[in-house]
Amino acid sequence: MNGETLTGLLKKGQMILAQAGIKEAGLDAWLLLEYVTGKSRAYYFAYGEESVTESAAERYLELISRRAGHIPLQHLTHQAFFMGHEFYVDKNVLVPRQDTETLVESALECMKAVKNPYILDMCTGSGCILISILKERADAHGTGVDLSDEALKVAVRNARTLEVAEHAEFVQSNLFSEMQNIVYGTEYMKRTAVKDTVKMTECENSNRNYSRAYDMIISNPPYIPTAEIEDLMDEVKLHDPRMALDGMEDGLYFYRAITKQAQDHLVPGGWLLYEIGCSQGEDVAALLRKYKFEDIEIRQDLAGLDRVVLGRKKLQEDKYV
Repeated sequence: MNGETLTGLLKKGQMILAQAGIKEAGLDAWLLLEYVTGKSRAYYFAYGEESVTESAAERYLELISRRAGHIPLQHLTHQAFFMGHEFYVDKNVLVPRQDTETLVESALECMKAVKNPYILDMCTGSGCILISILKERADAHGTGVDLSDEALKVAVRNARTLEVAEHAEFVQSNLFSEMQNIVYGTEYMKRTAVKDTVKMTECENSNRNYSRAYDMIISNPPYIPTAEIEDLMDEVKLHDPRMALDGMEDGLYFYRAITKQAQDHLVPGGWLLYEIGCSQGEDVAALLRKYKFEDIEIRQDLAGLDRVVLGRKKLQEDKYV
C-alpha cells in the first residue's frame, strides 16, 4: 500500500461501499477517511495527492470492509451527533437520530416554567435524550432507566464526557419495577474511587428517594412491531440491539406499560412525553386519554411525520410532598 494517496484511498473506499449497496457510499467513505487520518475536508481538497501511511491505509480499508458488511458507521467510529453534542455509541445502544431531537425540543418547551425540574428518562439507552436536556437546563436533575447493563455503561460514559454527571443518575430496571435496587451514580463512584459502572445495594443507597415524583417522564421506547423488524435495513435489524427495537406484537407494549404507571411517578401537572413511530400517534394519544392525561398533543418532526405524543397529569390541590 506504499504510495497510496488521500484521493486514491477515498475513491477505493467509495467504490467498495457502492458495490456493497451502501446508500451513502460517498459520504460514509469520506467520514471514515476523516476519522482515520484526522484530515478535514478543506485539507483533503488542498492536499489530496498527499501520501497516506501504510498503517492508516490498512486501518481505513479494514473499516471500509466492515461498513460494506452493513455495520453502522457510528458503531465503527463510536461517534454520533445529537442536539449539537457528540455522543459515544456502540453495538449496545441505538444510534441517536435527528428525528428524536423533536422530542427533546418539546421537553424543553414543556419545562420552561418549571424551576429545578426532575426528569425521568425511561429506556435511556445512550442517555442522549436526558443528557441533552441537562445540557440545556443546568438547574435540572435526571434519572435514566434501562434494562440493559451495557447500555447503562454507555449512558454513564456520556454523562461524564458531556459534564452532566453531577445532575444525572442511572438505574437498571425493568421499567419502574426495580428502580430502588441498582443505581449507577456518579456520587457513589467518587466516594469509592470506582472508575467503571458500579452497583449499589439498597442499604448503600438509603439516602436516595426513589419514591420521588418527577416533573417529567420522557421516553423513546422500543416501538417496532415484532413482525416488522425483519423488514428493516440490515444496519438496524442485524446490528442494533433487538431489545431496543421490539415493541412486541403491535409495537405499543411499552407505551401501555409506562402510561399505566406514569401517574404514580409524576407530580400534579407533570408531563409525559413519548417518541412514536409515524403511524402510532392516535393510538398513543388514546392511551394517554385512557389514563386521564390532559393537554394531549401529537407533534410532527421536520419531515412532517407524527413523532411525539405528550400529555399532562391533571393538576390537583394536594401538592406532592
